[in-house]
Amino acid sequence: MSGLRVEEKLFQNRYRVDAGRPHIGIVDPTLCADSCRDQQCTVCCPAGCYTREGNGRVVLITDGCLECGTCRIICEEHRNIAWAYPRGGYGILFKFG
Repeated sequence: MSGLRVEEKLFQNRYRVDAGRPHIGIVDPTLCADSCRDQQCTVCCPAGCYTREGNGRVVLITDGCLECGTCRIICEEHRNIAWAYPRGGYGILFKFG
């Protein structure tokens, strides 16, 4: 078993960005700030794509997304995530499988 941290293992993967065509989006950013008290996407996303700003706004950067769907499950109550697989040839490129 390796002594690598999760971040170091994730760094071994590659991500091909589909510029201008993100496969995930926040439908209504104001809903995150106004109605979502916990903003669990900011702590549950294994790739750290979601961050909370000081004003409560949630920012999404899709580069590095693992396409696991955790954000859709976490946001089930509000259904505020538009999610689809990236176009062919884009997205996560796993190094070991």
